Amino acid sequence: MKIVVDENIPFAQQILSQHGEVVAVDGRTMQPQQLVDVDALLVRSVTKVNQQLLAQANKLKFVGTATIGTEHVEQNYLAERGIAFASAPGCNAIAVGEYVATALLAATEYRYQSLVGKTIAIVGAGNTGSQVAKRAAALGMQVMLYDPPAAEQGTLANSVSFEQVLDADVISLHVPSTKNGKHPTYHLFNQQVLSKLTPEQILVNACRGEVIDNQALLEFAAQGKSPLLVLDVWEGEPTILEPLVKYAFIATPHIAGYSLEGKMRGTSMVYQAMCQALKIEANDLSEQLLPVPEFSQITLKGELTDSQLTKLTQLVYNIFADDRRFRQHGASPSGFDKLRKFYPQRREFSALQVVNQHKQANLGALGFNIQENK
Repeated sequence: MKIVVDENIPFAQQILSQHGEVVAVDGRTMQPQQLVDVDALLVRSVTKVNQQLLAQANKLKFVGTATIGTEHVEQNYLAERGIAFASAPGCNAIAVGEYVATALLAATEYRYQSLVGKTIAIVGAGNTGSQVAKRAAALGMQVMLYDPPAAEQGTLANSVSFEQVLDADVISLHVPSTKNGKHPTYHLFNQQVLSKLTPEQILVNACRGEVIDNQALLEFAAQGKSPLLVLDVWEGEPTILEPLVKYAFIATPHIAGYSLEGKMRGTSMVYQAMCQALKIEANDLSEQLLPVPEFSQITLKGELTDSQLTKLTQLVYNIFADDRRFRQHGASPSGFDKLRKFYPQRREFSALQVVNQHKQANLGALGFNIQENK
């Protein structure tokens, strides 16, 4: 069996090599001729899987994307050809939740001093939005959810109107990019909507860049009227609106979900689906391949202050290091891609065991591995 895999999918080559020849390629420059006689294809969101790419894929039986989003894959075309398809929904949701929590804690130095009692409106209550909600609640915030499809099905608690979203202290976006249907999200935050926001708020975008009209946001920010901005995604990636970067409190190159554990989950989910589709026995080695974290245990005395909690999150994930690298090297298309391609290993909070005589529930809800020191 021959398998082509994006070279930046962690652990994929080690796991897949059990089943045949594995060819690792650059996902953004993948060519049709590379798929001749290939049985399975594993990609990320940088690869457009369409009729043109698969023109010479004469033996292809399975396509998997190790991502939550599937906009880059023409699923109808795959179905027409009888090619099985799988994605990895929710694989990086924990990482995005931790990214948002880390960013909000960092922002307390500039807004609010404390997040306790502040309102957060989460736009999109799926896998990622739910993880953000869990961590926001652990930080003492009042969580509101805006997800019209879920609300219409009657499955959404704490549901609010869009007008209520715009009044929240923090607005965090976690929706796919859609232009059609009853509730399109493309430019959901356009000039008219942005004009209703204030500098006292915080606006987080960790889903798709085009959910916010970036040009309108730039004009709004240049007037000094925008909320404090945490931007991980950008319209037109990897060619971004560079002048917007300087107006962001935190700016990163679409890496909110880039934890090692999240990537491992994505690889594992797609690998399992491939084995099922091709009727081969799975032998998932991903857990064994996770390296020992740089910091594995810390002992704390007494209750944590907000400042100490901020430092604890940044011990595991230094979000400002990502911000600094992006401002220095990420403005160009090649720089943007390079930062993502060579992203340093980032662990999730669960990699750090916190020993504390006060077994604080909020630390566990944030994702830390809590051990009570009796």
